[in-house]
Amino acid sequence: MNIELVQLQGRDGDTAYNLTRTLEAIATCAADTDLLVFPETQLMGFANAQQLAEVAEPLDGPSLQAVQRAARERNVSVLVGLAENDGGAFYNTSVLVSPEGVALSYRKTHLWPDERGLFLPGDRFATALWNGIRVGILICYDIELPEAARALGQLGAELILVTNGNMDPYGPVHRTAIMARAQENQAFAVMVNRVGEGNDGLVFAGGSAAIDPFGRVMFEAGREECRHIVTLDLDLLQAARRDYDYLSDRRLFLAGEQVEHPDGHRELLIP
Repeated sequence: MNIELVQLQGRDGDTAYNLTRTLEAIATCAADTDLLVFPETQLMGFANAQQLAEVAEPLDGPSLQAVQRAARERNVSVLVGLAENDGGAFYNTSVLVSPEGVALSYRKTHLWPDERGLFLPGDRFATALWNGIRVGILICYDIELPEAARALGQLGAELILVTNGNMDPYGPVHRTAIMARAQENQAFAVMVNRVGEGNDGLVFAGGSAAIDPFGRVMFEAGREECRHIVTLDLDLLQAARRDYDYLSDRRLFLAGEQVEHPDGHRELLIP
């Protein structure tokens, strides 16, 4: 399985610019790419309070529809973040788009302090079967709380995808966190961050990374824009759980109703 990490510099509140760069990356991906992963809120950037109502879109809005068309044309899947408008309620959302349509969407459950009052938190974790592997999505600050990744592990996740918008001086925090989340859930983890400057002088830390189920770094980016393909050896999932299986051996389980859907989706509702 080949996953392309697309570490870009975005423009906050400038959907036209961000969408153009997203579509360009999809159009120029390698022929054997299975999935492209972009940063947190890739399509709108981090819109401020004055911009959010103007730029946020529903999941069937024009920007995500354009991404879906590009995914179909290239026969590739795409994980992309956006500011979601659901009937006037705003969410920091990331969506896994396959050539067939939306495979999985996730609303950030752990909001960074600056997001509180702008976005509402999501109320569930979810996984879906995609290309024969069970995947789940987290967003940025989520990975600093081990229960978020554990919820995906409890739902059977084998690949944890993280759209990230981490800024200085917190880059080392997410480097440590993404390695720990992969190792403790014995799953692959792929995290893609922004670079460059944003609103209010924020400087994004880059450091996009791919981690194997043993917690080992497969790839780590620097602080500049880059595109890098990692190949996942799915046999490592079984190897990591051969001698011991953290999910089977644990004695504490996360609370919340677990829902199994006929299409293979699994959800853990936050109580």
